[in-house]
Amino acid sequence: MEIRRPRGTQDILPGAVEAWQALEAVVRDVFERANYEEIRTPIFEHTELFERGVGETTDIVSKEMYTFLDRGGRSVTLRPEGTAGVVRAYVENKLYGQGSLTKVYYLGPMFRYEKPQRGRLRQLHQVGVEVLGSELPAIDAEVIELGYSLLKRVGMRDMTVELNSVGCGVCRPRHREKMIERLLPHKGELCGDCQVRLEKNPLRLFDCKNESCQQVLREADVPYIVDELCDDCRQHLDAVEGYLRAMDVPYRLEKSLVRGLDYYTRTAWEITVPNFSTVLGGGRYNRLVAELGGPEVPGIGFAAGMDRVLAVLEAQGVALGERPPLDAYICVADETAEHTAMAVLTSLRRLGVRCDRDYQGRSLKSQFKQADRLGARFAVVIGESELAKGAATVKHLATGEQRDVPFGQLADRIREGGWT
Repeated sequence: MEIRRPRGTQDILPGAVEAWQALEAVVRDVFERANYEEIRTPIFEHTELFERGVGETTDIVSKEMYTFLDRGGRSVTLRPEGTAGVVRAYVENKLYGQGSLTKVYYLGPMFRYEKPQRGRLRQLHQVGVEVLGSELPAIDAEVIELGYSLLKRVGMRDMTVELNSVGCGVCRPRHREKMIERLLPHKGELCGDCQVRLEKNPLRLFDCKNESCQQVLREADVPYIVDELCDDCRQHLDAVEGYLRAMDVPYRLEKSLVRGLDYYTRTAWEITVPNFSTVLGGGRYNRLVAELGGPEVPGIGFAAGMDRVLAVLEAQGVALGERPPLDAYICVADETAEHTAMAVLTSLRRLGVRCDRDYQGRSLKSQFKQADRLGARFAVVIGESELAKGAATVKHLATGEQRDVPFGQLADRIREGGWT
């Protein structure tokens, strides 16, 4: 029986993995320039972490998690998103005790059981940042700009930054009452999910993709949360907008934007691209650290699906991460040169030269052909006569010119582009 990869997963093969490596390199450069440090958390956590941290009414928790009992009978879940695990690590390791702002980034696989489609897989890969310890609107603007700059840096076009506020513990309850009051008479017209949301978290009705539910919201004249903000939330949002304008980050206010996670407070945003919807999204979570057992510490962050980012770039014709060619290919002319060839190969690699050799017993002619196929700049021939001279025969494969180069000078000559 042929065993195939599970649905919703992918093999990232040589030829494609270089784009991933290039994206990861840009991620690290962009984030570390802004003084963010990498954090790595477990791929699975206790299920309660996501139920409490992400929210039982979210699609992630209610429909999409890979949850199972381990051999000790404990319920564990493959991580569906990154924030909850980072905050758990922050609390458990008492990073708040350092007394300074914590700025971290992460990248790695997440797992969600959903219908596979372009740029959306069951094993997805996310990159994200989290900042813990500041409620100032300036850090909101920094995090938004960081996500925008990351996508711009890799060449993405036609991006729209959509911004909103989802309020706080003061204005959210008042808005909740208004929503329930206006929607209860129409409860039967809502989809099953939204009927549950109406009782547990009415704000998430704005996130429903069912057009009939959105029509109910319009007909019931349900107010947007951004129009019901308390004075503090309004001032916070105004300040974020002011910073974004100062930083030359284009954005638009999107009143219906609420994001799909229960832990968000105040600032929420997404970056969208035509035909791909959301590429990156994030928000502020001022209550999450305390809800997971830590002190009252505010937080903010975002995540982007790397699979989706690369799918967008491919659709936009952006080439990312071509593999560099070999500097040299070692051609072994006869068995007497085997040990010397291996010594030269190892020495060149240790000195920073990209090189390889034949391991299939090919003829010298076939080794030259393989060097051409691999795009090597030089063929380095080592045989009995080269051993006698103490110098390899080095051929520039583009021009055909060849010279004898002493073994001890090979690395320098190859790095220089040949010989002087």
